[in-house]
Amino acid sequence: MYRILIADDEGLMLESLKTIILGQYPEECELETAKTGRAVIEKTESFHPDIVFLDIHMPGINGIQAMKEIRKSNNTALFYIISAYDKFDYAKEAIDLGVEKYLTKPISRKTILSTVEEAMRKVDHNRAARSSQLEVQEKLEVIIPVMEQSIITNLLFQTEMQDVGYYLQLLDVKETYGYIIIIQIGTDYENGRLISPVRMSVQAQDFYPDFRSLVKASLNCLVGPVMSNRVVLLVPHQGGQISYEDRIQIVDNTRRLLTKLEEQLDAKFRAGIGWVRKIEDLQLSYREAQRSLNGSKSRVIHTEDLQPEGIYGEEFPDETERRIFRFLENGNTSAMLAELNIFFDWMIRHHPDDRGNICLKVLEYIIRAEKTAFESGTVNYNFSDRKDYLETATSFSDYESLRQWFTEKMAASCDTIHDYRESQSDSVVKKAQAYIRENYSHDISLDDVSREVNVSPYYFSKIFKEEAGENFIEYLTRVRIEKAKELLEKPDLSIKIISSMCGYSDPNYFSRLFKKQTDMTPREYRMKSAGQ
Repeated sequence: MYRILIADDEGLMLESLKTIILGQYPEECELETAKTGRAVIEKTESFHPDIVFLDIHMPGINGIQAMKEIRKSNNTALFYIISAYDKFDYAKEAIDLGVEKYLTKPISRKTILSTVEEAMRKVDHNRAARSSQLEVQEKLEVIIPVMEQSIITNLLFQTEMQDVGYYLQLLDVKETYGYIIIIQIGTDYENGRLISPVRMSVQAQDFYPDFRSLVKASLNCLVGPVMSNRVVLLVPHQGGQISYEDRIQIVDNTRRLLTKLEEQLDAKFRAGIGWVRKIEDLQLSYREAQRSLNGSKSRVIHTEDLQPEGIYGEEFPDETERRIFRFLENGNTSAMLAELNIFFDWMIRHHPDDRGNICLKVLEYIIRAEKTAFESGTVNYNFSDRKDYLETATSFSDYESLRQWFTEKMAASCDTIHDYRESQSDSVVKKAQAYIRENYSHDISLDDVSREVNVSPYYFSKIFKEEAGENFIEYLTRVRIEKAKELLEKPDLSIKIISSMCGYSDPNYFSRLFKKQTDMTPREYRMKSAGQ
């Protein structure tokens, strides 16, 4: 549909142009008229024309003055000047304002129609360019947060994403150093600590887009996903050293950020800050930020302000331990068991006669794993659930029997986390697909659907692609095009009506999209399905 506004103080001219245009394009054009410059300006504000035929000489505000005013709020309308006077000064000023053509009265029917056709082609071109630009922008709005989350997850937890440096380059991160800020989210403070009920993770998913925008407005950083009630920020930094003044500035900036977050969002926040590290060593900064957050009651604490951390008194395989629980949290049972067996081998190789401490370590890991599963929402807890653990752990006559029991218990916790995550993402995607099938005729967006299934748009986009095998836009388009095919078999429905019924307000855009998907225009498809 093309919106055309004709402005001329001659009623006969108005009616003549209107009759010619609507006679040739009755379904393609929506047309309005105006007789004064003021009426043109007011009409433009409500009608938002694509094409304007404008007489220079009108009572009150003339055409040139009206154009100047309209251009302040509308940069997309195409202007065609019509006048009985062929004056160079008017023409020059009109050209400076971006007029497409200067038409001198009287104007023949052929000239009017050829001008309208030319204008329509330009409108189509501009719409296509704008649509392409919006599509790129929409993809970036989805891709950039996902890339940031993937980079942070990979750097901190060593998942499978390859070539972090390449992705950092795409995000224009040139620094080779950085530090981690962990922001904890809760409902209120109690003795300097945040109260963070399980539901806070869900609430954080809801306000995550606003949270991310506020963080980005305050810090040049990458923002990770919501993990339980925490969000990790990666702040790039020039060089590997910071002065005392720099550290104070980082703490002050973080404190101001938390204040801004609490002013805008219905939650309370604390932050732990790690030391500046090389990008590839940010796991250390992450652990420092964790220790800062857990080891102090301050609202914002930098790792340098804490007492030195305790260290193991021997060559304890702490990296193996960290990998065990990282894989456990991710529900990766096979990788977790591989690391678990490495750790168990280390214990019996280095401490073969220390059976008591080996049993204690086994119990420590099992209880920690079950607590992780509980905090993930995958299992319930009863006080007497572990009443026989101590007796069982000390009853085995050999280490291999203890190992078997150990791995079975750890695998059970890991499996519940894995199964829960799969079922959650699966149910989210199925619910989203059902919502799309029910609402495809409306103007629905990724944000609308992610809100419906109660997860953040960025996380929703990621799991939808993983589970459905296509992204949100591809699935929505496929549903709409399949419905359009059904409707095109009904000859009483016009293509314009079908376009609207399938969620497309612009029939021309619908036709282009339909052809792109099917290699046929809607009209060609209708003729083919009718056997013509």
